[in-house]
Amino acid sequence: MRPRHIALAVLVAALWGVNFVVIELGLDHFPPLLFSALRFLAAAVPAIFLLGRPSVAWKWVVGVGLVLGVGKFGLLFIGMDQGMPAGLSSLVLQIQAVFTALFAALALSERPGRIRVAGMAVALAGIVVAAVDEGAGGPVLAFVLVVGAAACWGVSNVFTRRAAPKDALTFMVWVSAVPVLPLLGLSLLFEGPDRDAEALAALDWSGVGIILFVAWVSTVFGFGAWGFLLRHYPASSVAPFTLLVPVFGMSSAALVLGEDVSPLRWCAAALLVGGVALTSGVGLRTATASGPRAAAGGRVRRPADPAAPPPPGASASRTPSTPMCPDPPRPGTPPVAAPRSPAAAE
Repeated sequence: MRPRHIALAVLVAALWGVNFVVIELGLDHFPPLLFSALRFLAAAVPAIFLLGRPSVAWKWVVGVGLVLGVGKFGLLFIGMDQGMPAGLSSLVLQIQAVFTALFAALALSERPGRIRVAGMAVALAGIVVAAVDEGAGGPVLAFVLVVGAAACWGVSNVFTRRAAPKDALTFMVWVSAVPVLPLLGLSLLFEGPDRDAEALAALDWSGVGIILFVAWVSTVFGFGAWGFLLRHYPASSVAPFTLLVPVFGMSSAALVLGEDVSPLRWCAAALLVGGVALTSGVGLRTATASGPRAAAGGRVRRPADPAAPPPPGASASRTPSTPMCPDPPRPGTPPVAAPRSPAAAE
């Protein structure tokens, strides 16, 4: 990869990591379901009127929109609102790579090899360590909700893989339009019209800035840039940068929110990141990509890997960030036909 493209990939990972902190701040302004609805509304409008229709069947747009937008981000925002730390959320969501590999094996008959199975085991060990750490002083239900969000992300990655959108950004924008009304309906039902009205009446510039960041910077720009990278480089070259997301997420949460990162949590991070790397095949395809053509400086293109971690969608957290995911499943988000994301979106 060219230096400027490496810098772009690192920038996107940093934005997706910091996005968890921004969402945590946003949950001080809005109820979680309303916040998620506003985020998708801002990501879809006005972009939806400037882009053409997605080049996939509408069933995939609706399916990914509901599973990713309502399922993943709904559970993530509620979990963070219930006390799941932003930094830990950015880390735990990476288990989506394991769910993606499992669901792809069941639905697409893509059987993981022994190395990927070992990676899943290592990543799951990291989740257990993180659960033990969180269970010692945090709400277990919030932790389970974020794991559920990662599972929904895995399902959306498989859907996106089946859809195989040619333009990840257009696909992500249309997917963002799907969950707006369901999330608003759920917010009115469970959070109440009075709470929603109070949050909207108290909307200030900081609240607007938070919505614009998670919608335009993290989702639209993040997934657009990620799609650009995936069009120019093999997924095996781009996917490893998603492993930087929890690094930026945990560091920014510690710096901005003052979150304490215990030794046990660092251990969980090492296990999760290492396991996700193995599950995604990081290093395996990269090594094989150094054949005669690569040695001659030619570009090697490979098919998208459903097990590769999609861009952490533009999602973020409460105490303590989409994109749709997300090839990492192609963004959009997130996310698979490629991200993680993607997909953005967090």
